[in-house]
Amino acid sequence: MGSANRIRVMLVDDHTLMRKGVASLLAACPDIEVVGEADNGAEAVRRVADLMPDLILMDIQMPEMDGLEATRRILAEHPYLKIVMLTVSEGDRALFDAIKAGAQGYLLKRMDPDEFVAMVRGISQGEAPISRTMAAKILGEFSRRVKAPQMEDPAAKLTPREHEVLQLLTQGGSNKEIANALCISESTVKNHLKNILAKLHLQNRVQAVAYALRAGIVPENSQP
Repeated sequence: MGSANRIRVMLVDDHTLMRKGVASLLAACPDIEVVGEADNGAEAVRRVADLMPDLILMDIQMPEMDGLEATRRILAEHPYLKIVMLTVSEGDRALFDAIKAGAQGYLLKRMDPDEFVAMVRGISQGEAPISRTMAAKILGEFSRRVKAPQMEDPAAKLTPREHEVLQLLTQGGSNKEIANALCISESTVKNHLKNILAKLHLQNRVQAVAYALRAGIVPENSQP
């Protein structure tokens, strides 16, 4: 596969062994290219313009500048770049702020290697698989915050089909799973998701899940 078609990945993690292990894993994939590494957020911010990756895998806790601040700064300059947080636990509260900052989602460091690679590929193609466990955690976080009054509910602009797509998304559905459930094509699902994000003024699928749960589009008792 030519280098132009490879997924360009940048790794940001202060643990050298972890970073090199992920780099070795991804280097074995012909469709993925690790274009650079950084051992803290500040270095990542400095290097991203030169490396221009498609996807950044970002650790959260790092010296000098953590992954959360680095995510904010990078996306302020490169809003269409995909950033996914790396974490050792689904319970890391910093993930919620990272999602608000525009991160595409999270990957667990304890994941099976084959699953990890599959998710990297999926995220690069616009997927952002969200587990039901994580969806419930997002709901719990946002339910503790006061919902600001709105003059107009953006969700009212969604069509019935877009509501169905959004509900399946909060249940952890991938594009393929949503398409099968609704008997439509994956490309149609992608179009619906683009419309949903545009109408709700959101950046990515994870933010869409958080919005749907907070706004009550998906009833709380439908979550585990």
